[in-house]
Amino acid sequence: MSSVLDPLGVRYAFWLGLPAEDTSDTSDELPEEVRAMPVILRIERAEPPGRTPLLEAAAAAALAVCLDERAQPGGEWAEPMHAWLDNRIRKVARRARGAHWAAVQELPGITVEVDGAEARALLPGLVTETPKEVARLQISGSELPPDEPGPLPDGVPLLLLNPHVPMTVGKGAAQVGHATMILAALLGDAERAAWADRGFRVAVRAASVAQWKELHPGDDPEGAWRRDRVIAVRDAGFTEVDPGTITVLAQWAPEQAAP
Repeated sequence: MSSVLDPLGVRYAFWLGLPAEDTSDTSDELPEEVRAMPVILRIERAEPPGRTPLLEAAAAAALAVCLDERAQPGGEWAEPMHAWLDNRIRKVARRARGAHWAAVQELPGITVEVDGAEARALLPGLVTETPKEVARLQISGSELPPDEPGPLPDGVPLLLLNPHVPMTVGKGAAQVGHATMILAALLGDAERAAWADRGFRVAVRAASVAQWKELHPGDDPEGAWRRDRVIAVRDAGFTEVDPGTITVLAQWAPEQAAP
């Protein structure tokens, strides 16, 4: 069966193969046609969430919106989802608390909670038409300290953050959301369904230098996927990192791999 994410899977190796400077070339876009998925991170002042569970919630929420039945052909989300996926996959992470967090719950999207941390991914749309409930939220200004997550849970994909590239929690949230989407785009129907049954849960961790070197696909993304079930997220470099930077490696859990 086809997936709404098929276009992303088709473009994956091509995107990794672009020269670094080409990843940030937007000469073929009109500003008024730029689309993005807002990812809202709940960061309360009195009781902020842990960094790792918040990133894990953001990663799951972004994919859940893409694979929701409303985003399938004929669904109420199908048209805006197709328009977004047919172009650059932009996400904009913003922070919210209190009444502002409550307000974004009324917008089309999905909220995911992981160990008390909450993130809500919204239906993508034109940046020029960002709802006022979202536009008033800050993109930067809040950062969460590194934490010490527990042992890796069984049977969930592993998302590794680049140990050479510091990222804010907002940048990290967008990148892990890209990772789950690319990963799902390359999976078979049965694997995607099994992951959906687990709420698209993932484990986000900071990679060791050795781990990053071992799993990095280099110039063979198709081989890395075939051998190790690993995909790479390559950033356009509009914020925080240089164009062409690999920000996240995602590995499908070995016990989930298709026979």
